[in-house]
Parts: sequence; C-alpha cells; structure tokens
Amino acid sequence: MKLIPSPLPGVVIVEPQVFGDDRGWFMESFNQRRFAEGLAELGLPAPRPFVQDNESFSRRGVLRGLHYQLPPHPQGKLVRVTEGAAFDVAVDIRRGSAHFGRWFGLELNAENKRQLWIPEGFAHGFVALVDGTRFLYKTTDVYARDCERAIAWNDAALAIDWPAGVIQPPLPLLAAKDAAAPAFAAAEVFA
Repeated sequence: MKLIPSPLPGVVIVEPQVFGDDRGWFMESFNQRRFAEGLAELGLPAPRPFVQDNESFSRRGVLRGLHYQLPPHPQGKLVRVTEGAAFDVAVDIRRGSAHFGRWFGLELNAENKRQLWIPEGFAHGFVALVDGTRFLYKTTDVYARDCERAIAWNDAALAIDWPAGVIQPPLPLLAAKDAAAPAFAAAEVFA
C-alpha cells in the first residue's frame, strides 16, 4: 500500500499493490496497520476505527454530494470505485484551516484501483463518469441524520472543476437534498 499526499493537506491518495498473472489479479484493499503506519510517515494521525461500510451504484452523470457529518458524529471516509469510474472530490470545511474552502479531486476507477482518504472536517462528493459505477465507502462513524449536512456541488465560491462532459445539462442527476443544498457561505461547517 502506497500513500501519496494530495495538494490538500490531510487528504491522501492510497494506491494498493496489485498482483496480477494470467488468472487475473489480487490486492489487499485495506490493512489497518499499514494504513496507520503510512499516515504516520506523512505526519498524519491514524483515523478512528472504521465502523460502517456503504456502497452506491450510479449511472453516468449521477452526482452525490457534497456531504459531511458534523460532531458528535463526524465521518472520515476511505473511498474507492470497484466498477466504472468517478471523479471524486474533497473540500476542506474546517473554518480554522489555512486551506478552508479549497478542494481536491481525482478520478477513481476500477482500473487504477486508487482510493482516497478523506478525514473528518472535509465535505465529500463524486460524479459517476460511466454507467454502472459502484462506489464503496469505509466510514469512521455511523450515519447520523441529525448531523448530516450538504453544500451545493456547484457553488461558485468553491469553483470545483467538475468534468464538463458529465456536468452539462441535463446532467448532473441529483437527489432532491443535493439540489437544495445551501451555498458554502451559508453552510454549517467545522469550527
């Protein structure tokens, strides 16, 4: 497992080691000890234990996010795509951070097998780039409706550079809660 710091401090790209031969391939998708050691080498704390796994299946142009949970149930997320492809985004929403309001995005897909570690204090979203995109999340806290929040995916203050081909009308496809999400300036964020 190789951990690569992103331009957004705290957010880390995880590249698993893949062993392939004429039968196919094998990889260790997660190892708590190696993950914690890799974060420590980057000067980052180990996350709280993962307590919930979530999975979504989306068609091309489905945009989910920007989601997060406030204390007392903030979630760190380790995310990956097992089928298809998605453009994945993390936004720093820690008011005291020097990177408050900055975002980082990259493509996660079944071919590159990359994962993204998004610590507590960041909003998260993704758009499916192809039909049949299966997205997996490991979270450090359970879903808590009272703590759940969202930020408008297209807020001009964030200026997220979503892939143009899947963002032009009539796309993206949004859940009602994401379509009604507040602007970044009006959102409840981490202190």
